[in-house]
Amino acid sequence: METDMRSKKILAVDDEEKNLTLLEAILSPLGYEVEKAQSGKEALAKIEEFPPDMILLDVMMPDMTGYEVCKRLKGEEGTQIIPIVMITALVDKESKVKGIEAGVDDFLTKPVDKIELIARVKNLLKIKEYNDYTRDWSRMLQDKVIEQTARLRESFEQLRKAHAKLEKAHLDTIFRLSVAAEYKDEDTANHIHRVSAYAGIVAENMGSSEDQVYLIVHASPMHDVGKIGIPDHILLKPGKLTPEEWGIMKNHALIGERILADADDDLIKAGQVVAVSHHEKWDGSGYPKGLKGEDIPLLGRITAISDVFDALVSRRPYKAPMSNEKAFGVIERSTGSHFDPRVGKAFFQAIDRILFAQKQDRDMGTAEIQP
Repeated sequence: METDMRSKKILAVDDEEKNLTLLEAILSPLGYEVEKAQSGKEALAKIEEFPPDMILLDVMMPDMTGYEVCKRLKGEEGTQIIPIVMITALVDKESKVKGIEAGVDDFLTKPVDKIELIARVKNLLKIKEYNDYTRDWSRMLQDKVIEQTARLRESFEQLRKAHAKLEKAHLDTIFRLSVAAEYKDEDTANHIHRVSAYAGIVAENMGSSEDQVYLIVHASPMHDVGKIGIPDHILLKPGKLTPEEWGIMKNHALIGERILADADDDLIKAGQVVAVSHHEKWDGSGYPKGLKGEDIPLLGRITAISDVFDALVSRRPYKAPMSNEKAFGVIERSTGSHFDPRVGKAFFQAIDRILFAQKQDRDMGTAEIQP
């Protein structure tokens, strides 16, 4: 790098006007801009207003010594890289050590030799220019890092939002397909919401992990997806089903299993488990496979108690809604036969939360629940 002498500003500090005049006479013809100060305080004021590229500093001054000025400048971040040449008549070792301790970069002895002065000035200005370049490059790199980090954060946030949007669309699609299976029942969407809420509450109360709770909350709405394959005259029949009709109705569990089969998505796989197992009973008397006890997947056992409770307290084409108190009695009597005792215990331990979720649904005007 070539030093542009015309752009370099040198501050000469000396309480003797003749010394300042001499320095100016030597350096100005070379293209340097020479600024003068006759005291330490004046020098500090000028440096604060416009920091020079280099300082030629006398030692012995009345208000503040050159050591004090140098120490102050080297102690501040904004001025510590300005090279300082101390010009002194003191040639003893102790004076030089004191100057080094104060942070002086070089020394010149009075009377100043012109050739030596020019050589020292040029060398120190090159060092200053290199230091400035290094500092500016470092700042530029730092700015680039900050800029790239901000861009990465923005990209990450965009990806996060896109992922959240995709996940929401995925869950919304699953829910809408679940509703489609029972579209002719006007309370189906509300029923699915409530079963999902109850199942999540029971799973949490059983100590399930966050991932497991997420799975049951979003898989349970698929429990009756197989009803899309059941004829309307059976699905919406206002009276009791005949044994033949009941046999057809029970097929919805296997139909749901087939609809959701061979999926790669964990949530759809969980929905398949829920669809085929939520009518199994703890004592083995359920359908479609007559599974018993813990052979019934936990997802199915939790969905079963949530589904039955909501079915009991909701209006159906073939029955009026039951009160919560009566429904609790049915659930309690059926725990150990229809329902897993551990699931039943978790259900009743979380009854306040379940009733709160039910009330929220009712307050929104979407439920037909008798208090």
